[in-house]
Amino acid sequence: MMLPLLAVSAFASLGAAQTYTSCNPTNSLKTWSLSTDFTQGSSDGWTAISGNVTYGSNGAEFTINKRYDAPTLETNFYIFFGEVEVVMRAANGTGIVSSIVMESDDLDEIDWECTGTDTTQIQTNYFGKGNTTTYDRAIWETVSSPQDEFHTYKVVWTAAAITWYIDGTAVRTLEYADAVDGKNYPQTPMVVKLGIWAGGDPSNSEGTIEWAGGETDYDEVPFTMYVKSVNIINYNPAASYNYTDKTGSYTSIVASNSTTGSGIHSSNSVSVFAPSSSTSTFTSSRALIATASTYPASVQTSSSGVVSLSSSSASSSSAAASSTSGSASAVFTGAAVTNLPSFFFTVFFALAIALAF
Repeated sequence: MMLPLLAVSAFASLGAAQTYTSCNPTNSLKTWSLSTDFTQGSSDGWTAISGNVTYGSNGAEFTINKRYDAPTLETNFYIFFGEVEVVMRAANGTGIVSSIVMESDDLDEIDWECTGTDTTQIQTNYFGKGNTTTYDRAIWETVSSPQDEFHTYKVVWTAAAITWYIDGTAVRTLEYADAVDGKNYPQTPMVVKLGIWAGGDPSNSEGTIEWAGGETDYDEVPFTMYVKSVNIINYNPAASYNYTDKTGSYTSIVASNSTTGSGIHSSNSVSVFAPSSSTSTFTSSRALIATASTYPASVQTSSSGVVSLSSSSASSSSAAASSTSGSASAVFTGAAVTNLPSFFFTVFFALAIALAF
Protein backbone atom coordinates (compact mmCIF):
# COMPACT_ATOMS: atom_id res chain seq x y z
CA MET A 1 0.00 0.00 0.00
CA MET A 2 2.96 2.28 -0.59
CA LEU A 3 2.05 5.73 -1.85
CA PRO A 4 4.10 8.57 -3.32
CA LEU A 5 6.06 10.58 -0.75
CA LEU A 6 3.46 13.34 -0.47
CA ALA A 7 0.75 10.76 -0.15
CA VAL A 8 2.61 8.94 2.60
CA SER A 9 3.00 12.15 4.58
CA ALA A 10 -0.65 12.98 4.16
CA PHE A 11 -1.81 9.49 5.00
CA ALA A 12 0.31 9.44 8.15
CA SER A 13 -1.43 12.65 9.23
CA LEU A 14 -4.77 10.85 9.29
CA GLY A 15 -4.00 9.89 12.86
CA ALA A 16 -3.95 6.12 12.40
CA ALA A 17 -1.72 5.08 9.57
CA GLN A 18 -2.56 1.62 8.36
CA THR A 19 0.94 0.38 7.62
CA TYR A 20 4.00 0.70 9.80
CA THR A 21 6.66 -1.60 11.18
CA SER A 22 7.21 -2.53 14.81
CA CYS A 23 10.35 -4.55 14.01
CA ASN A 24 9.72 -7.32 16.50
CA PRO A 25 9.36 -10.67 14.73
CA THR A 26 9.30 -12.75 17.90
CA ASN A 27 5.79 -13.94 17.25
CA SER A 28 5.32 -16.36 14.40
CA LEU A 29 2.75 -18.92 13.44
CA LYS A 30 4.05 -22.17 14.93
CA THR A 31 1.34 -24.30 13.38
CA TRP A 32 0.70 -24.95 9.73
CA SER A 33 -2.37 -22.75 9.43
CA LEU A 34 -4.81 -20.41 11.12
CA SER A 35 -8.42 -20.19 9.99
CA THR A 36 -10.45 -17.29 11.32
CA ASP A 37 -14.23 -17.09 10.98
CA PHE A 38 -15.05 -13.50 11.89
CA THR A 39 -18.80 -14.20 11.74
CA GLN A 40 -18.22 -15.90 15.10
CA GLY A 41 -16.57 -12.83 16.61
CA SER A 42 -13.03 -11.69 17.34
CA SER A 43 -10.00 -13.97 17.26
CA ASP A 44 -6.96 -14.25 19.52
CA GLY A 45 -4.76 -14.32 16.42
CA TRP A 46 -5.55 -10.68 15.63
CA THR A 47 -5.04 -7.32 17.32
CA ALA A 48 -6.85 -4.06 16.61
CA ILE A 49 -3.98 -1.62 16.06
CA SER A 50 -6.22 1.31 15.13
CA GLY A 51 -9.84 2.22 15.65
CA ASN A 52 -12.72 -0.02 16.60
CA VAL A 53 -13.56 -3.23 14.76
CA THR A 54 -16.98 -4.76 15.41
CA TYR A 55 -18.41 -8.15 14.46
CA GLY A 56 -21.69 -9.31 12.97
CA SER A 57 -23.26 -11.78 10.57
CA ASN A 58 -21.04 -10.46 7.76
CA GLY A 59 -17.90 -10.90 9.83
CA ALA A 60 -15.46 -8.22 10.95
CA GLU A 61 -16.79 -4.72 10.29
CA PHE A 62 -14.27 -1.97 9.57
CA THR A 63 -16.26 1.27 9.66
CA ILE A 64 -15.35 4.90 9.06
CA ASN A 65 -17.86 6.90 11.09
CA LYS A 66 -15.99 10.18 11.00
CA ARG A 67 -12.89 11.82 9.62
CA TYR A 68 -9.58 10.25 10.70
CA ASP A 69 -11.13 6.84 11.38
CA ALA A 70 -9.00 4.01 9.98
CA PRO A 71 -9.89 0.77 11.82
CA THR A 72 -7.24 -1.89 11.26
CA LEU A 73 -6.57 -5.45 12.41
CA GLU A 74 -3.11 -7.03 12.39
CA THR A 75 -1.99 -10.59 13.03
CA ASN A 76 0.00 -11.09 16.21
CA PHE A 77 2.35 -13.47 14.39
CA TYR A 78 4.54 -13.49 11.30
CA ILE A 79 4.61 -15.84 8.34
CA PHE A 80 7.70 -16.64 6.27
CA PHE A 81 6.33 -17.53 2.83
CA GLY A 82 2.87 -19.00 2.67
CA GLU A 83 -0.74 -18.34 1.72
CA VAL A 84 -3.20 -15.65 2.78
CA GLU A 85 -6.84 -16.01 1.74
CA VAL A 86 -9.38 -13.32 2.67
CA VAL A 87 -13.12 -13.28 1.99
CA MET A 88 -13.92 -9.57 1.78
CA ARG A 89 -16.60 -7.14 0.70
CA ALA A 90 -15.10 -3.73 0.06
CA ALA A 91 -16.60 -0.49 1.34
CA ASN A 92 -18.59 1.96 -0.74
CA GLY A 93 -17.71 5.63 -0.67
CA THR A 94 -15.78 8.14 -2.71
CA GLY A 95 -12.10 8.04 -1.81
CA ILE A 96 -12.55 5.11 0.59
CA VAL A 97 -9.94 2.35 0.29
CA SER A 98 -10.39 -1.23 1.55
CA SER A 99 -7.03 -2.94 2.03
CA ILE A 100 -5.47 -6.36 2.55
CA VAL A 101 -1.77 -5.84 3.25
CA MET A 102 1.09 -8.22 3.97
CA GLU A 103 4.06 -6.29 5.35
CA SER A 104 7.45 -7.10 6.85
CA ASP A 105 9.71 -5.23 9.25
CA ASP A 106 12.01 -4.67 6.29
CA LEU A 107 9.09 -2.95 4.49
CA ASP A 108 8.51 -5.71 1.99
CA GLU A 109 4.85 -5.54 1.03
CA ILE A 110 2.15 -7.42 -0.91
CA ASP A 111 -1.20 -5.68 -1.35
CA TRP A 112 -4.82 -5.79 -2.41
CA GLU A 113 -6.59 -2.40 -2.50
CA CYS A 114 -10.14 -1.63 -3.59
CA THR A 115 -11.52 1.89 -3.91
CA GLY A 116 -15.13 2.62 -3.01
CA THR A 117 -16.28 3.81 -6.42
CA ASP A 118 -14.51 1.37 -8.75
CA THR A 119 -17.11 -1.34 -9.20
CA THR A 120 -15.14 -3.48 -11.66
CA GLN A 121 -11.52 -3.61 -10.42
CA ILE A 122 -9.20 -4.20 -7.49
CA GLN A 123 -5.52 -3.26 -7.38
CA THR A 124 -2.66 -5.72 -6.78
CA ASN A 125 0.70 -4.29 -5.78
CA TYR A 126 4.02 -5.10 -4.13
CA PHE A 127 7.11 -3.36 -2.75
CA GLY A 128 10.57 -4.57 -1.75
CA LYS A 129 12.48 -2.99 1.12
CA GLY A 130 10.25 0.08 1.01
CA ASN A 131 11.54 1.02 -2.43
CA THR A 132 9.23 3.73 -3.77
CA THR A 133 11.45 5.04 -6.57
CA THR A 134 8.87 3.90 -9.14
CA TYR A 135 5.13 3.34 -9.02
CA ASP A 136 4.68 1.02 -11.96
CA ARG A 137 4.13 -2.14 -9.92
CA ALA A 138 0.38 -1.77 -9.45
CA ILE A 139 -1.95 -3.74 -11.71
CA TRP A 140 -5.74 -3.43 -11.63
CA GLU A 141 -7.55 -6.75 -11.92
CA THR A 142 -11.17 -7.31 -12.95
CA VAL A 143 -13.67 -8.23 -10.24
CA SER A 144 -17.46 -7.88 -10.27
CA SER A 145 -19.19 -5.52 -7.82
CA PRO A 146 -16.58 -5.79 -5.04
CA GLN A 147 -18.56 -3.35 -2.85
CA ASP A 148 -21.77 -5.40 -3.09
CA GLU A 149 -20.48 -8.96 -3.20
CA PHE A 150 -18.05 -11.02 -1.16
CA HIS A 151 -15.05 -12.25 -3.13
CA THR A 152 -12.13 -14.46 -2.11
CA TYR A 153 -8.76 -12.76 -2.49
CA LYS A 154 -5.74 -15.01 -2.10
CA VAL A 155 -1.97 -14.62 -2.27
CA VAL A 156 0.41 -17.57 -2.62
CA TRP A 157 3.87 -16.30 -1.69
CA THR A 158 7.05 -18.37 -2.14
CA ALA A 159 10.72 -17.64 -2.67
CA ALA A 160 10.17 -18.20 -6.38
CA ALA A 161 7.00 -16.24 -7.13
CA ILE A 162 3.93 -14.42 -5.84
CA THR A 163 0.54 -15.25 -7.33
CA TRP A 164 -2.66 -13.30 -6.70
CA TYR A 165 -6.00 -15.15 -7.03
CA ILE A 166 -9.59 -13.89 -7.21
CA ASP A 167 -12.26 -16.49 -6.46
CA GLY A 168 -9.82 -19.31 -7.21
CA THR A 169 -8.53 -17.94 -10.50
CA ALA A 170 -4.93 -16.74 -10.81
CA VAL A 171 -4.94 -13.15 -12.06
CA ARG A 172 -1.30 -12.17 -11.66
CA THR A 173 2.09 -13.78 -11.03
CA LEU A 174 5.31 -12.02 -10.13
CA GLU A 175 8.49 -14.05 -10.55
CA TYR A 176 11.46 -13.43 -8.24
CA ALA A 177 13.72 -12.51 -11.17
CA ASP A 178 11.20 -10.00 -12.51
CA ALA A 179 11.55 -7.81 -9.42
CA VAL A 180 14.96 -6.34 -10.35
CA ASP A 181 16.55 -9.79 -10.10
CA GLY A 182 15.02 -10.23 -6.67
CA LYS A 183 16.19 -6.94 -5.18
CA ASN A 184 12.63 -5.62 -4.99
CA TYR A 185 11.03 -8.99 -4.32
CA PRO A 186 9.13 -9.32 -1.01
CA GLN A 187 10.98 -12.03 0.89
CA THR A 188 11.11 -11.34 4.63
CA PRO A 189 8.69 -12.48 7.40
CA MET A 190 5.36 -10.64 7.24
CA VAL A 191 2.29 -9.82 9.28
CA VAL A 192 -1.14 -9.51 7.70
CA LYS A 193 -3.15 -6.29 8.03
CA LEU A 194 -6.80 -5.68 7.20
CA GLY A 195 -8.25 -2.20 7.19
CA ILE A 196 -10.03 0.76 5.67
CA TRP A 197 -8.84 4.33 5.21
CA ALA A 198 -9.81 7.53 3.45
CA GLY A 199 -7.42 8.04 0.56
CA GLY A 200 -9.76 10.83 -0.52
CA ASP A 201 -9.32 12.85 2.65
CA PRO A 202 -9.02 16.53 1.62
CA SER A 203 -5.66 16.83 3.39
CA ASN A 204 -4.12 14.26 1.05
CA SER A 205 -2.19 15.10 -2.08
CA GLU A 206 -4.04 15.62 -5.32
CA GLY A 207 -2.49 12.46 -6.74
CA THR A 208 -3.64 10.32 -3.82
CA ILE A 209 -7.17 11.73 -3.91
CA GLU A 210 -7.37 11.05 -7.64
CA TRP A 211 -6.04 7.50 -7.20
CA ALA A 212 -8.60 6.84 -4.44
CA GLY A 213 -11.46 7.94 -6.69
CA GLY A 214 -12.06 11.48 -5.51
CA GLU A 215 -12.44 13.57 -2.38
CA THR A 216 -14.28 11.92 0.50
CA ASP A 217 -17.50 13.50 1.72
CA TYR A 218 -17.79 12.63 5.42
CA ASP A 219 -21.45 13.64 5.40
CA GLU A 220 -22.02 10.29 3.67
CA VAL A 221 -20.66 8.12 6.51
CA PRO A 222 -20.68 5.34 7.54
CA PHE A 223 -18.40 3.49 5.13
CA THR A 224 -17.94 -0.18 6.03
CA MET A 225 -15.61 -2.90 4.77
CA TYR A 226 -16.50 -6.49 5.74
CA VAL A 227 -14.18 -9.46 6.18
CA LYS A 228 -15.98 -12.74 6.63
CA SER A 229 -12.99 -15.07 7.04
CA VAL A 230 -9.23 -15.38 6.70
CA ASN A 231 -7.14 -18.51 6.12
CA ILE A 232 -3.39 -18.25 6.62
CA ILE A 233 -0.74 -20.90 5.99
CA ASN A 234 2.85 -20.39 7.10
CA TYR A 235 5.23 -22.46 4.97
CA ASN A 236 8.09 -22.00 7.47
CA PRO A 237 6.69 -21.84 11.00
CA ALA A 238 9.16 -20.99 13.77
CA ALA A 239 9.33 -19.53 17.25
CA SER A 240 11.17 -16.49 15.89
CA TYR A 241 12.95 -15.15 12.83
CA ASN A 242 16.38 -13.56 13.01
CA TYR A 243 17.67 -10.98 10.52
CA THR A 244 21.37 -11.85 10.45
CA ASP A 245 22.37 -8.89 8.28
CA LYS A 246 20.91 -5.87 6.49
CA THR A 247 20.61 -7.36 3.01
CA GLY A 248 16.88 -8.03 3.27
CA SER A 249 17.43 -11.36 1.51
CA TYR A 250 15.45 -14.42 2.56
CA THR A 251 18.73 -16.34 2.71
CA SER A 252 19.82 -14.10 5.58
CA ILE A 253 16.76 -14.95 7.68
CA VAL A 254 17.35 -17.60 10.34
CA ALA A 255 14.33 -19.38 11.78
CA SER A 256 14.53 -20.54 15.39
CA ASN A 257 12.30 -23.06 17.08
CA SER A 258 13.85 -22.64 20.51
CA THR A 259 11.95 -20.80 23.20
CA THR A 260 14.92 -20.60 25.57
CA GLY A 261 16.10 -17.24 24.31
CA SER A 262 15.45 -14.01 26.13
CA GLY A 263 13.79 -12.48 23.10
CA ILE A 264 14.36 -10.29 20.11
CA HIS A 265 16.20 -7.01 20.36
CA SER A 266 16.12 -4.84 17.29
CA SER A 267 18.32 -2.08 15.96
CA ASN A 268 17.99 -0.39 12.58
CA SER A 269 15.58 -3.07 11.39
CA VAL A 270 18.05 -5.86 12.15
CA SER A 271 16.81 -8.19 14.87
CA VAL A 272 19.22 -10.14 17.06
CA PHE A 273 18.09 -13.13 19.07
CA ALA A 274 19.62 -13.05 22.52
CA PRO A 275 19.88 -16.58 23.93
CA SER A 276 19.72 -17.30 27.62
CA SER A 277 22.05 -19.68 29.44
CA SER A 278 20.32 -22.54 27.66
CA THR A 279 21.53 -23.19 24.16
CA SER A 280 19.18 -21.89 21.44
CA THR A 281 18.94 -24.00 18.33
CA PHE A 282 18.86 -22.14 15.04
CA THR A 283 18.09 -23.74 11.69
CA SER A 284 19.33 -22.16 8.49
CA SER A 285 16.47 -20.68 6.51
CA ARG A 286 18.14 -21.93 3.33
CA ALA A 287 16.87 -25.39 4.23
CA LEU A 288 13.43 -24.07 5.14
CA ILE A 289 12.40 -22.07 2.10
CA ALA A 290 9.40 -23.58 0.33
CA THR A 291 9.10 -22.81 -3.35
CA ALA A 292 6.39 -23.43 -5.89
CA SER A 293 8.12 -26.61 -7.04
CA THR A 294 8.67 -28.08 -3.58
CA TYR A 295 5.46 -27.18 -1.76
CA PRO A 296 3.33 -28.90 -0.74
CA ALA A 297 4.21 -32.33 -2.16
CA SER A 298 7.74 -32.47 -0.79
CA VAL A 299 7.19 -30.54 2.42
CA GLN A 300 6.99 -32.36 5.71
CA THR A 301 6.48 -31.11 9.23
CA SER A 302 8.50 -32.52 12.08
CA SER A 303 7.09 -33.02 15.54
CA SER A 304 8.69 -29.75 16.60
CA GLY A 305 6.90 -27.87 13.86
CA VAL A 306 10.00 -27.30 11.74
CA VAL A 307 9.33 -27.41 8.02
CA SER A 308 11.72 -29.68 6.17
CA LEU A 309 12.02 -30.09 2.44
CA SER A 310 12.64 -33.52 0.98
CA SER A 311 13.93 -32.04 -2.26
CA SER A 312 17.58 -32.31 -3.24
CA SER A 313 17.97 -28.57 -2.89
CA ALA A 314 16.94 -28.74 0.74
CA SER A 315 19.30 -31.64 1.31
CA SER A 316 22.17 -29.75 -0.24
CA SER A 317 21.29 -26.70 1.85
CA SER A 318 21.29 -28.80 5.00
CA ALA A 319 24.59 -30.30 3.94
CA ALA A 320 25.95 -26.81 3.43
CA ALA A 321 24.81 -25.85 6.90
CA SER A 322 26.47 -28.98 8.31
CA SER A 323 29.61 -28.15 6.37
CA THR A 324 29.62 -24.69 7.90
CA SER A 325 29.32 -26.18 11.38
CA GLY A 326 32.15 -28.57 10.56
CA SER A 327 34.32 -25.70 9.45
CA ALA A 328 33.72 -23.89 12.71
CA SER A 329 34.69 -27.03 14.62
CA ALA A 330 37.79 -27.47 12.48
CA VAL A 331 38.89 -23.92 13.18
CA PHE A 332 38.59 -24.51 16.90
CA THR A 333 40.46 -27.83 16.71
CA GLY A 334 43.13 -26.32 14.52
CA ALA A 335 43.70 -23.53 17.00
CA ALA A 336 44.21 -26.07 19.76
CA VAL A 337 46.62 -28.12 17.66
CA THR A 338 48.58 -25.01 16.74
CA ASN A 339 49.44 -24.47 20.40
CA LEU A 340 50.76 -28.01 20.97
CA PRO A 341 54.35 -27.41 19.70
CA SER A 342 54.94 -24.51 22.07
CA PHE A 343 53.50 -26.58 24.91
CA PHE A 344 55.90 -29.51 24.30
CA PHE A 345 58.83 -27.13 23.76
CA THR A 346 58.17 -25.55 27.16
CA VAL A 347 58.04 -28.95 28.88
CA PHE A 348 61.21 -30.17 27.09
CA PHE A 349 63.11 -26.97 27.97
CA ALA A 350 62.14 -27.28 31.64
CA LEU A 351 63.32 -30.90 31.78
CA ALA A 352 66.62 -30.01 30.10
CA ILE A 353 67.34 -27.33 32.69
CA ALA A 354 66.46 -29.70 35.53
CA LEU A 355 68.83 -32.38 34.22
CA ALA A 356 71.64 -29.87 33.74
CA PHE A 357 71.56 -29.02 37.42
